[in-house]
Amino acid sequence: MDLRALRYFIEVVRQNGFTRAAETLHVTQPTISKMVKALEDELGGPLLLREGRGVQLTDAGQVVHDRGLEMLEQARLLRQQVAEVDDITRGELSVGIMPTAGHYMAPVIARFQHRFPGVNLQVNEQGARAHYQMIQEGQLDLALGLFDAPDPAVERYTVARQTTRVVLPAHRVTDPSLPMRWQDLRELPLVLYTSDFALHEHVLQQCAAAGFTPRVTLQTRYWDFIGHLVAADVGVAVMFEHVIAQYDPQRVASRPLVGPAITWDVALMWRPGYLSRAARAWLDCVREVYPPAEAHVFGKEKT
Repeated sequence: MDLRALRYFIEVVRQNGFTRAAETLHVTQPTISKMVKALEDELGGPLLLREGRGVQLTDAGQVVHDRGLEMLEQARLLRQQVAEVDDITRGELSVGIMPTAGHYMAPVIARFQHRFPGVNLQVNEQGARAHYQMIQEGQLDLALGLFDAPDPAVERYTVARQTTRVVLPAHRVTDPSLPMRWQDLRELPLVLYTSDFALHEHVLQQCAAAGFTPRVTLQTRYWDFIGHLVAADVGVAVMFEHVIAQYDPQRVASRPLVGPAITWDVALMWRPGYLSRAARAWLDCVREVYPPAEAHVFGKEKT
């Protein structure tokens, strides 16, 4: 069985469609369709049913998906363990980095590649929710995540701590220190991340807790596009401080968001248990660039 075809099939299921899977894997949609069809031919029947823009697993497809995840994880571990015979002189390391958090990992990447130039570093750029799921499924060795509460399902090392703020057009903000409450967003149009970003669900939950459903005008995966939309008065947004710092202060401004104010840990996460030498070396580089804080507030921390 072609493991690449299996990987393409699983990505189609995870992305709920061939187009998004092709974008994530950086291949053409016909290539993925051909590989999935070859897998179905080899196994003797359909694995997916197309439903509108999405897909649904057949009974056989569910079996292939579940067993396929196990097979890909075993293949990954085999490659890692063989590579470690050469003491990290070759092999692969897969790391998830959120599009808004690349600046945290750039110095880590530079340090790691300088020390271990033979390791094939694969960077996956998606939202924190998608990366969390990929860690659970064994598709990534490590990934940056966002945490506002303990989570025993992963181990993690905190890189930074961020607070969410409301982003508005600059001409609408006279006092950037004046806080807003979640209830204040009730009548305002909102620009939101797509659902694979942790902040998407967080905003919806906090609005629900404040007693209303937000009026979402547009959703996007791109933080810079959100900034342009806010500047154009399409809507306001709830964003992290490190993202807001990259916006043009002449066009957008922000105010504190309280009631409650939410602090998040930006943390490197991994599944408890086995870590390859390459993954441990990456964690060492992260620790060197971001030395342990005196105390961590949330969750199961590694120091």
